[in-house]
Formats: sequence, structure tokens, C-alpha cells
Amino acid sequence: MATIERRNPVYDAVPPVPAQTPAPRATTQTATTGPARYAWAAARIAVGWVFLWAFLDKLFGWGFATPAAKAWVNGGSPTTGFLKGTADHTFGGLFTTLAGQPWVDWLFMTGLAGVGTALILGIGLRIAAAAGGLLLLMMWAAELPLTTNPFIDEHIVYAIVLAGLALTGAGTPLGLGTQWAATPLVRRFPILK
Repeated sequence: MATIERRNPVYDAVPPVPAQTPAPRATTQTATTGPARYAWAAARIAVGWVFLWAFLDKLFGWGFATPAAKAWVNGGSPTTGFLKGTADHTFGGLFTTLAGQPWVDWLFMTGLAGVGTALILGIGLRIAAAAGGLLLLMMWAAELPLTTNPFIDEHIVYAIVLAGLALTGAGTPLGLGTQWAATPLVRRFPILK
């Protein structure tokens, strides 16, 4: 005997699976919106000015941290004062040997000018944050052991802020980040954002 199979179209139909859209990917360029983005932009410009001012004062000796007689344009060394003052610190031997060497002066001054300019304009924040963070960490290490706090000083705080600036895409508000990201060079090498 053959069994007759009857199908009920109402119960046997497989309901269609709704199309699922993939979850949106987190992006570092849109991490902040609203008023917070302007706070990050203000932080970017302020930290940029700290770097650029240090460069200008050491270059011209405007008398704030560098007297005119010790200005780089007058033959002074922008690294000698700070690095020679680290002789009694943990890594003093290493840093005092670097003090006043022309290649160190050029690297230091280029770093100050480049990081400061990039931050103020809102371009190249990834590179600026990495270079500025490295510069700050080296200055922090040169001062170890710290006298006012066992671990943290302004160098570490600035380095953390630099990381936040790069991760939140803080170059767009009040800056040229959007225009910079649209250039063929940055589209080809996104690390330059």
C-alpha cells in the first residue's frame, strides 16, 4: 500500500528570512558628535599651540623659556638646557650624551614644529599623535624619577590627549581634516589622516 502524502501549504511553507543588514562598523572618524567634537577641537588647537610655541620660543628666544642669547637662530642649542638638567635622573647618562648634538636639535625642533602645525591645522593627526606622543614619552623618561608624582606628569597627560585626538578624528571640526582626508595622497595612504 502506498501512503498518500498530503501537504498543507499553510503549515508547510517556510517563511522567508528577512534580509539582515550588517551591523555598522565602528569608525574612529565619527566617534564624537555634537558639542564634544568642539571640545576635542579646542583641545587639539591648545595642545598644538603648546608644541608650536615651544618651537617658536626656542627658535627666536622670546624670553619665556628661552632667553634671546640662547635662541637657536643665535647659535644656541634647543636641547642642551633640558637634557643637561637630567644628569642626576634615572636615564641621565643616556640623555646628557644627546644634549646639544646637531642632529638631536634638528629632530627635536622639526618634531615640535611639525606636531604643532599639524594639530593646529587638523591634518595628519595620526602621525602627529604618534610623533608627539613619542617625544613626550622621551621627555617623561628623561625626568624619571618624578618629583611631584610617582608616575604621571604633564608629559603623560599630553600623550593621552594626543591619542584621544587621533582616535576621535578631531581634525574635522575647526580644522582642515575633511579637506586633508580627500587629497589623493591621504586616500592612497590613510595613515596620513
